[in-house]
Amino acid sequence: MRSDSVDFIHSLRYAEIPATARHAARRALLDSLGVAAAGSVTEASRILRDHAVRFHAAGAEGATLLFDGRRTAPPGAAMAGAGTIDAIDAHDGHRLTKGHVGAAVVPALLAYCDELAPCGGKEFLTRLVVGYEIATRAGIALHATVADYHTSGAWNTLGAAAIGARALNLTEEQSAHALGIAEYYGPRSQMMRVIDYPSMVKDGSAMGAFNGVSAALLAQDGFTGAPAITVMDEEVDEVWADLGRRWRVEEQYFKAYPVCRWAQPAVEAVLSLVRAEGEAPIPASQIAGITIHSFTEATRLVLRHPKTTDEAQYSLPFPVAAAVVHGKLGVPEIDGPDLADLEVLKLSDSVRMVAEPLYDDSFPAERWAHAVLRLKDGRRLVSAPCTARGDPERPFSDSRLIEKFHELAAPVLGESEREAIVAGCLTVDQQDGVAALATVLYGRALDGPHSSLMASVR
Repeated sequence: MRSDSVDFIHSLRYAEIPATARHAARRALLDSLGVAAAGSVTEASRILRDHAVRFHAAGAEGATLLFDGRRTAPPGAAMAGAGTIDAIDAHDGHRLTKGHVGAAVVPALLAYCDELAPCGGKEFLTRLVVGYEIATRAGIALHATVADYHTSGAWNTLGAAAIGARALNLTEEQSAHALGIAEYYGPRSQMMRVIDYPSMVKDGSAMGAFNGVSAALLAQDGFTGAPAITVMDEEVDEVWADLGRRWRVEEQYFKAYPVCRWAQPAVEAVLSLVRAEGEAPIPASQIAGITIHSFTEATRLVLRHPKTTDEAQYSLPFPVAAAVVHGKLGVPEIDGPDLADLEVLKLSDSVRMVAEPLYDDSFPAERWAHAVLRLKDGRRLVSAPCTARGDPERPFSDSRLIEKFHELAAPVLGESEREAIVAGCLTVDQQDGVAALATVLYGRALDGPHSSLMASVR
């Protein structure tokens, strides 16, 4: 097992993390919790939370379900939290991993920090950075060495295990086994299968988080599983060579819309045409057809009439049409009654997708699309090539990220609760502990009043 990765997990100190990386980690925490709030009212989240309570009961050291208040075993809490975030495809991601770190490592971190290994604010943020650095590199290593495209759960599980190795103060040998167990038992699920047949399994992060937390706990009890090939193999030396010098947490992107990242350049391209500066927006009724030129993977998002929010999130024609018709694209536009909007469905039927070789050459490091609108008056409008907003090169400002949080969380949380989470996330490492943040995250049941306050995270 690569000793420098295990050493990094245990030896990293808060003071060694650059200010830019700390800031990125705070932003990632806030973004993940906003998505979790939105996801907490989905059917997928409800099923996972009820399942965790029923079949993963808490022992002496439990963890509390996000935005729920009930107590379960830590792996179950991590699973339900990750599935809750994964239920709304608005979470952060990394281009080279083609997937999402925060969906698994944030709920895993919270599960550890509840009763198993409480900590202060600086250590809390340090654990989060460890999870992002290990998981991102594990994802890059996996995709560089394996032909199939696996879901995020296949590699973000190592980030969850790494946080556990640090939080539980495992030995070097136990830590190596924790990473190995996480990798070996990780869900090597096929991403393109869920792209073609969308369902609640989404990006595999629920099982990734469950598996990663379980791996650390198993290693603590003496279970063996080393080595983790994505960490140790010579073929991936280059991926790990800059650990502790290059901060991958700073490279995460944030989403403007709650749909697959692959569809977002197309949404940007179409909106750039219908919202042309200085002109009135083009109404959907004047559009005869839309052609989207993008990379091949984006053209696999083919569903035009989604019946569920999971299908809508893994579609390209539907969110493009919804954005044009409604002038915006948020959670309501890809869930509930809006899935049956006849104007959106009609426009969705008019969307053609064309794989563009030039854009294929840039994928996955860059994701591009351009749009062509055919108007009923005979005009043909062509957009410039567009990429998605929120990439490291086009980052959201802090104010925009906070605005996004409120947009996602407002249907679920009151203003005072939302403000408490924003303040708690953006100052978490400046506090003696994270009890105030935990009060909001754990102290509110979705279908009832505040439960007793959570004081164990400190």
